[in-house]
Amino acid sequence: MIYKVFYQETKDRSPRRENTRSLYLEVEANNELEGRIKARKLVEENTDYNIEFIELLSDKHLEYERESGTFQVTEF
Repeated sequence: MIYKVFYQETKDRSPRRENTRSLYLEVEANNELEGRIKARKLVEENTDYNIEFIELLSDKHLEYERESGTFQVTEF
């Protein structure tokens, strides 16, 4: 399962939509909720990011992201 994680680079300032970034994680999970939990844990253990939202990508959404040219799975 591929998840898209939306985040702010710092927890020190209040979030601003203009500063939201994203990364992609491949997580092995039995269901969507377990995958979100694992994705959050990975990001929290390896970064100081302020996580805003974690989204499971559907096949069509994943295909779109790959075609956009910015798709790259992050590995910790």
